[in-house]
Amino acid sequence: MNNSNCFQPIDILLVEDNPADVRLTTEALKEDKIFNNINVVPDGVEAMAYLRKEGKYTNTVRPDLILLDLNLPKKDGREVLKEIKSDDSLKTIPVVILTVSKSEEDILKTYNLHANCYITKPVDLNQFMKVAKVIQEFWLTIVKLPPKT
Repeated sequence: MNNSNCFQPIDILLVEDNPADVRLTTEALKEDKIFNNINVVPDGVEAMAYLRKEGKYTNTVRPDLILLDLNLPKKDGREVLKEIKSDDSLKTIPVVILTVSKSEEDILKTYNLHANCYITKPVDLNQFMKVAKVIQEFWLTIVKLPPKT
């Protein structure tokens, strides 16, 4: 167990345009006793502004983990992933792809772009909640996250 994560809040950036998925994900992540801060942006353009602390995001905290949907308005999740992983100041942030796509092409492409994990969102509510809990258990209690720079 990663004790250092238990004493510090974990900052999560959820990049998701579907309000129902935002609600489900945030509820599932807040249900356990692990303390974390969840910030949500609805598209890829805002995700990059958030990560680069531009515009209204100048005072944001660097996330410890990014949950990224692939099918986003304005800037696709694949483009966001490519930008994150090619930016020296952002590339160490773990990126978990959380999407409805089961496409082998998407899976291969995102791993080639250095995604840390690829998870297909279940359509069933109970399964979705279980997946969110597993993400939390793995990434926020077991994995040693990189230090914030």
